[in-house]
Amino acid sequence: MNIKINNRSKHALPQYQTALSAGMDIHANLEEPVTLKSLERKLISTGLSIELPQGYEAQIRPRSGLAIKNGITVLNTPGTIDADYRGEIGVILVNLSGEEFTVNNGDRIAQMVIAKHENANWVQVDHLSETERGSGGFGSTSKPK
Repeated sequence: MNIKINNRSKHALPQYQTALSAGMDIHANLEEPVTLKSLERKLISTGLSIELPQGYEAQIRPRSGLAIKNGITVLNTPGTIDADYRGEIGVILVNLSGEEFTVNNGDRIAQMVIAKHENANWVQVDHLSETERGSGGFGSTSKPK
């Protein structure tokens, strides 16, 4: 699939790190480093804008290495970029650790996954079909029978 991209950063285009990777790494595009204090969140610039085909979205997800090593994650994960959005992609990072963390220009801060989606049409009804689970939720499927 070809996707149009406008790269106003000084960094390479998002790329897959291995042949079977689902996500492409995205880099921070910063004039100066950004420090996140414990529990602080900030919008990090990428310098990227994209034009997705209709029926697709881009999902912004955390990088597992940043999460486990530093407690840094994407706050609204997965962040969704809709096919009609043409602005710059920003990544909301949050520091869940007890220590400050500095994001530098060019750091790999998130992953982007391109995903197909369907638009739903609601059909209002008075009753839904019965299932074994029924209305049970929040751990109900792990209860012994």
